[in-house]
Amino acid sequence: MRPNRLRALLTAGQPTLGTHLLSTWPTLVELVGQAGNYDYVEFTAEYSPFDMHDLDNLGRALELKNLAGMIKVEQTQWTHQAMRAIGSGFQSVLFADLRTVEDARACVAAVRPETPGTGGRLGVGMRRDVGTVREGGSPAYVDALNEVVIAVMVEKRECVEDLDAILSVKGLDMVQFGSSDYSMSLGVTGQRNHPDVVRAERKTIETALKKGLHPRVELADIKGAAPYLEMGVKHFCIGWDVRILHEWWRVNGEGMRAMLGAGETASVAPTKASVATY
Repeated sequence: MRPNRLRALLTAGQPTLGTHLLSTWPTLVELVGQAGNYDYVEFTAEYSPFDMHDLDNLGRALELKNLAGMIKVEQTQWTHQAMRAIGSGFQSVLFADLRTVEDARACVAAVRPETPGTGGRLGVGMRRDVGTVREGGSPAYVDALNEVVIAVMVEKRECVEDLDAILSVKGLDMVQFGSSDYSMSLGVTGQRNHPDVVRAERKTIETALKKGLHPRVELADIKGAAPYLEMGVKHFCIGWDVRILHEWWRVNGEGMRAMLGAGETASVAPTKASVATY
């Protein structure tokens, strides 16, 4: 079984750095690995189209570059997507949309082996993580499931209201606040800097640290990191492939249009001969 790089860093008390991908192109994972600065890649499956073959191919790329893989899964697919991602080689799962203690226990159950005392529901599988046939059902397989890093999103009003109890559930590792969903949950949609949202984020970070968990923050870029470092956050996931591309296209497109002369590019109406008819 492959060592879990993210788990090892958390156990050692070391900081971690990841980046987000919505694309299923494995070459992007390889490029992240070649950059040499990242510990893991988060495949943000909650927002992206993918199939089971994509997960296997991402798993291969993660192994090639010795990166841990995290997958973000949405609430109606916790069990299935977590199971299949782990089987493909992902070693961490980020669960979205928690509201209750029962939700937190369900996340743990979706990842841990069904052995005494773990609260897990995973049985033996014949997937990539065990070499398809070589280590299925072995003690090493059970150990690997117990090493999978469980991260949860705190992004709903009910979750924040019962945060102490939820973060007391045995088996959780990392905690991330979601300001966009939380602002919507409060009825102040889009107001990520609303005082109630800011207070809830600080509460989440402070509660996680108090309970020995690892708060994680996602940022578009490094400019916003300083306040979180001051609060004791050591775990960051920066950048999204789609946002990076969009920003490059926007900035450089605007620059080139300015160089070419504003308003000089006119739309060309199709001539009668060029219009296809069916």
